[in-house]
Amino acid sequence: MNTSKIKVGELDVALVKGTDKPKAAVILCHGFGAGGDDLVSIAEEMVKVDANFKEVAFLFPVAPISMGTEFGFESRAWWMIDVDKIQQLAEKGKFRDLRKESPEELPNCNKLIVDVIEHACSEFEIPHSQIVIGGFSQGAMLTTDVALSFSKQLGGLVVWSGTLLCEDKWDSLMGNVEFPVYQSHGTLDPILPFDNAVALCNLFADAKVDIDFTEFEGPHTIPVSGMMGAMKMIRKAVL
Repeated sequence: MNTSKIKVGELDVALVKGTDKPKAAVILCHGFGAGGDDLVSIAEEMVKVDANFKEVAFLFPVAPISMGTEFGFESRAWWMIDVDKIQQLAEKGKFRDLRKESPEELPNCNKLIVDVIEHACSEFEIPHSQIVIGGFSQGAMLTTDVALSFSKQLGGLVVWSGTLLCEDKWDSLMGNVEFPVYQSHGTLDPILPFDNAVALCNLFADAKVDIDFTEFEGPHTIPVSGMMGAMKMIRKAVL
C-alpha cells in the first residue's frame, strides 16, 4: 500500500492505495482533537485481514481547524465544542444531549467532504455507488450528515462512536437512503452516551435502512469488532 499526501479543495488528505486502478474508495474522517493521520493505519489493518481491500483507495481528510500541539501532535477539529462544559456534566454523571444541535460549521464541512467524494469519483473513474464514507466520533457525525443530504446514493456509511445531531433534518432525509450503514458504539462511552447512538440506529431502522449495529462493552473507541463489522459492510457494498 502506498501513502501520499494530496490537496482536495481546502483539505489536506492522506491517500492510501494498493493499485492505480481501484474499484472503490473509502473516505474516513477522524474525530475531535485527533491528529490528521489518526485513522490512516486502518487501511493497512484492513488489507492485512483481507487482501481484497488492496482494490480500495482510502482517503483520510484532515479537519480544517487546528487546535494546537498541546498533546505532542497537531490536534484538529471539524467544529469546536465546549470541552469544559462536557467535562463538568460528566463529573455530575450527566451528558450533553446533542440531538437538536446543528453546528454552525457543519454545512461548510459537508461541502468539503463532498469535494473529496467528487475527487475520488473523478480521479479513480468510479461511480458514487462505489464510495463508502464514514468516520469516528465527530467524523462520524459529519459523514452521517453528508451521506443523508448528498444528492446521489453512495455505497455505504460507517458510524464509529457517532451520535444523533440535527434530529429533525436527519429524520426527514431517512426516506432517501438506499445504502447500507454500519454502526458501532460502546455501552461505557463517557463522551457520547450509548442511548443517543441507539436513537440514531433506531432512526435508520424505522426508515427500513439496512443497518448493522455492534454494541460493545467499552469506551469511546473503535474495537476490533467495529473494524470487522465495517469491513463486512464495505466488502458487501463495493467489492
